[in-house]
Amino acid sequence: MNPTTDPAAVLTTLIRCPSVTPAEGGALAALETFLAPLGFHVDRPVFSEPGTPDIENLYARISGNGPHLMFAGHTDVVPVGDEASWRHPPFGAEVSNGFIYGRGAVDMKGGIACFVAAVARYIERNGLPKGSVSLLITGDEEGPAVNGTAKLLDWAAKMGETWDAAVVGEPTNPGALGDMIKIGRRGSVSGTIVVTGKQGHAAYPHLADNPVRGIVTLVEALMHPAFDAGTADFQPTNLEVTSIDVGNAATNVIPAKATASFNVRFNDTWTAETIQAEIHNRLDRASTRAILRPDREEPIRFEIEWRDRPSQVFLTCDETLIGVLSKSVEAVTGRMPELSTSGGTSDARFIKDYCPVVEFGLVGQTMHMVDECVSIEDLEMLTRIYERFLADWFETA
Repeated sequence: MNPTTDPAAVLTTLIRCPSVTPAEGGALAALETFLAPLGFHVDRPVFSEPGTPDIENLYARISGNGPHLMFAGHTDVVPVGDEASWRHPPFGAEVSNGFIYGRGAVDMKGGIACFVAAVARYIERNGLPKGSVSLLITGDEEGPAVNGTAKLLDWAAKMGETWDAAVVGEPTNPGALGDMIKIGRRGSVSGTIVVTGKQGHAAYPHLADNPVRGIVTLVEALMHPAFDAGTADFQPTNLEVTSIDVGNAATNVIPAKATASFNVRFNDTWTAETIQAEIHNRLDRASTRAILRPDREEPIRFEIEWRDRPSQVFLTCDETLIGVLSKSVEAVTGRMPELSTSGGTSDARFIKDYCPVVEFGLVGQTMHMVDECVSIEDLEMLTRIYERFLADWFETA
């Protein structure tokens, strides 16, 4: 049997490449060895930006007359953590009781292996597709996501590439294969509030201004009231305070400043710009209503620092893409998948600016964990889903 048609064989090779962000680790080179014999033209551009590591990426395309389908993903993986805690070597791709163990098994070398095997089977049985298939694979999804998918898309577009639809192979299923297709994502904005006080001795508070009073007031203003009640397609907007700090190791010193970091996941009631404006308004109102000390009239002095590159909310409404993939999932698994916008962000947030995009991959229960693993049965089922989707999407599109 052609090993490229076997997702377990492809995945075994990929797992054995230690491609911990930002290292390529041999994973993209291995992927090229699978794709080139199928007729794919493969490019491996490297992108750079000051202050970030150089990242190697891969763009592979096999061309035909007709619509263009993109499959997107990443070969980089998160660190293994305490390697001594693993029962199976994290880059060994050992098989035990029907499971393949290793970092990236589900997030997301497994999804890539299934798509490669699906394309190989499709070509073996049908010849070239009635259109073009491309793989857009980054080595920077688990890192800062600066020199990866966003730049790879821009590079490909400047080379004249256009796409009609895309599937991202992230592990979308919470419990069993066929549970869920992601058809959109909430937006994400992060920031840090800095409240300035005046350092002093805790026994002489009248000579100081304690910024902790201010940070508590401002954080409360961000937490309440709720931003909205949710929409037809999205959960309610949610803000989480992720850190409060004064950088103070002494218990008898009033600190000079206090900081609070937060992240907000917002629905389609908002844009990144309007949710930032709402947060500013809440902080401004709270700062003028409260003071650092009861015996003083000065309002709370604060600054807000926004993290670069906020993610915009998006919702995919392409009926052909969603419908064909849903029917492919149901045909193989017997489950009609839920169409969801839950969870965090992914590289789909970049792809949505170029074509309709959905996400569907393996079960994500062990991603980023010790002894990350995937069942060989799930690999086979996902490969069959992808192959059926390829055939039906090209017929329909």
